[in-house]
Amino acid sequence: MEYILECCVDSAESALEAAKGGADRLELCAALVIGGISPSLALFEQIRKYSGIPIRVLLRPRFGDFLYTAHEIEIIKREIALFGEAGAEGVVIGCLSEDGDLDVGQMKELVREADGMKVTLHRAFDLCRDPFRTYQEAGELGIDTILTSGQRNSCLEGIGLLRELGELRKSQMGPKIMAGAGVTPDVIRKFLEQTDVTSYHLSAKRVMDSGMRYRREGVPMGLPAMSEYSVFRTDGQVVAQAKKILEEHRNHHEPFRSVPL
Repeated sequence: MEYILECCVDSAESALEAAKGGADRLELCAALVIGGISPSLALFEQIRKYSGIPIRVLLRPRFGDFLYTAHEIEIIKREIALFGEAGAEGVVIGCLSEDGDLDVGQMKELVREADGMKVTLHRAFDLCRDPFRTYQEAGELGIDTILTSGQRNSCLEGIGLLRELGELRKSQMGPKIMAGAGVTPDVIRKFLEQTDVTSYHLSAKRVMDSGMRYRREGVPMGLPAMSEYSVFRTDGQVVAQAKKILEEHRNHHEPFRSVPL
């Protein structure tokens, strides 16, 4: 059985730390603190200089909902082409209609553009009206993976739906289910005990203090509640702990194979 540990990163430093910790794959984005938006091509290229780890690129042109205009869809299509040419293993996308259904028409356009690349349906899935219908439609579109918290604030809260989707995947061989939102090594352990989910998405982030000595306070560059002097980075030790749990579970559950004489 294949177990996947994907780490969500928005910097070269975090990407290399995640790879060092044993992540199987990266989801690359920018501005992870607001849920992630499309990263720059230069960031992708910088990571690729130092690591060959598979990368799926989040393509989200703005913060907010997933009801996209024609201009935004054209931007996403162009980004798919650019990152595909740069060597991305896949893309992470999602479009909804105003009624909360998967926008199958837009998704078909994007999946067609991603020909030859793996496609993850991101947490737009968690905002859709009918997760089971959307799962079926995603399978018909050829989507490889669905990243979901089970339509709750955290995957642990949504474990019931994630369990149902995992069982559905076993019966239909549809898209893989990847648990995300609030994933920690302990959460992975609980999921392995209680579900058939084998793919996990975590940021493993820690907050570091900026190296700036001179600090002008009271002049926010973005959200007033956030300090410009806090830096979010992936903790490779947390990634390594999560990887160890998955490897131990896999080794414990692998069928015995006799050694030929």
